Amino acid sequence: MHMKKVLVIEDNDDIREGTVEILTLAGYEAIAAKNGKLGVELALSSLPDVILCDIMMPELDGYGVLYLLNKNPKLANIPFIFMTAKAERADMRKGMEMGADDYLTKPFDDLELFNAIESRLKKKSQTVAFKAAPKDLNTIFAELKQKGKGRNYANKQVIYVENDEPNYLYYIKSGQVKTYKRFKDGRELSSNIYKSGDFFGYESLCCGVVYADNAATLADTELALIPKADFMDALLNHQEMATAFIEMLSGNIRLKEEQMLKLAYFSVRKRVAEALVQLAKKFKTEHEDSCTLKISRDDLAAFVGTASETVSRMLADFKEEKLIEKQGNAIHVVSIEKLSNIKQ
Repeated sequence: MHMKKVLVIEDNDDIREGTVEILTLAGYEAIAAKNGKLGVELALSSLPDVILCDIMMPELDGYGVLYLLNKNPKLANIPFIFMTAKAERADMRKGMEMGADDYLTKPFDDLELFNAIESRLKKKSQTVAFKAAPKDLNTIFAELKQKGKGRNYANKQVIYVENDEPNYLYYIKSGQVKTYKRFKDGRELSSNIYKSGDFFGYESLCCGVVYADNAATLADTELALIPKADFMDALLNHQEMATAFIEMLSGNIRLKEEQMLKLAYFSVRKRVAEALVQLAKKFKTEHEDSCTLKISRDDLAAFVGTASETVSRMLADFKEEKLIEKQGNAIHVVSIEKLSNIKQ
């Protein structure tokens, strides 16, 4: 079994030598430096598995050591534990903000020392093992979907409402779902529209807060309801999936920012056109410049943030300009590119 190497950076001779002796007796390979500058040099040359470092030292203090280690890609991921006789919260907060993994307050006993080191080594080994054998993202998503319980919803059926406690991640097997805010005067403003193959409801789960909006179907819809515990477990254990959901969250933030800017600066005509373009790009077949949207006048008005009558007038204008065609209850966008170039 590989002997774990621990670097001890401590200017007090008695503490440094005593810690090295205890670690050696416990089966670690212990190496030591008497100041921060020598500690950084020794870390570079020996690449230890864990670093124990005092805060208050001459030449280069513990904060400086941590700063220099974090700048070096070879050293940045080595578990770093501060040792300090000062237990003030300010010192601890500063160290943690800089990236320290743990704290030992001097004087510490042997058990505290071993527990701190072993917990950091265990966490590092789990991370390394995970990175060594990453799963394909589609495989991870497939495993997550299998944990979901299927449920059918009728058209215009409410799935959850604002201030509900989130218990599930939702995946759309078929159908469409809108998320929206409802105001006291009865008006609605849609925040997003989701299609088959989309996840939704993850913002509140990731942030640990109640729902900030409502969700309802736009057609007969089949959902997979994935329990919160399974979703959070998958996020913690699969970096690829965590990254994917971070990207989704970022995309939703950008979408909401764009909606706010459009509400502030775009004419109603441009806002209706932009809403149709955004939805058409979401639902169209790849490489196609046209798309048929199954969305009601009221739902489109809620997405734009205006009255239904205003949307009706704009759609009539677009039809006359041959930018769209009405097909029963559906809207056919003849050319997404032309509609996106419409003027204010």
